[in-house]
Amino acid sequence: MFAGYDFDVIQRSWVYLFRDGMTFTLTLTALAMVGGIFFGTLLAMMRLSRFSILSYAAGGYVNLMRSLPLVLVIFWFFFLVPYIGAWLIGAKDPVKVGSFMSCLITFTMFEAAYYCEIMRAGIQSVARGQVWAGYALGLNYWLTMGKIVLPQAFRNMLPVLLTQTVILFQDTSLVYVISATDFLGAAAKVANRDYRLVEMYTFVAAVYFIISFSLSLLVKQLQSRIAIIR
Repeated sequence: MFAGYDFDVIQRSWVYLFRDGMTFTLTLTALAMVGGIFFGTLLAMMRLSRFSILSYAAGGYVNLMRSLPLVLVIFWFFFLVPYIGAWLIGAKDPVKVGSFMSCLITFTMFEAAYYCEIMRAGIQSVARGQVWAGYALGLNYWLTMGKIVLPQAFRNMLPVLLTQTVILFQDTSLVYVISATDFLGAAAKVANRDYRLVEMYTFVAAVYFIISFSLSLLVKQLQSRIAIIR
């Protein structure tokens, strides 16, 4: 089965794959997760706001992002962000954003829509009486959300947030379509250079499986612990 399989190409290129490719992938995943959760939480609070303008605006944004293919959003932002930046600063020529920043902006804004729905469910899972208790203690809306509601919402939704982060980690492989050197993009360059597509793509699939499966097991353990606490 592995008669013509060249294991040497993996040995020759694994340092480049992990140093350049996996570093790009993990950095993008971590930053997009932080930014997505931050903006997703704000969107969730807007969707639950009493002001219909904020609620409809956040709802429209979430529905738009969740209705578009991610690869299309990547292309769209990659070509559009330089012109938006030039318009904001009043420059005549498109701003040089770079592939990493384009990917970071894309994934942050795209994942914020999914994190929004997760956080909205988490906020709604907190008993309404605790909100009224915060008001009774003299806290305003923002202090009640920050000190009472959001900490419980994060704890309730932590396994789901991490599951979405695992999906985000897998989705970062799509950035190779704009020639970004993520883990898959680095492997594609080696595969095309050495004409070893089967070996490289099999190795990439194995690495993604090991990381994703390990993180899924950690999420399950965390979910069981949180369930015991609750």
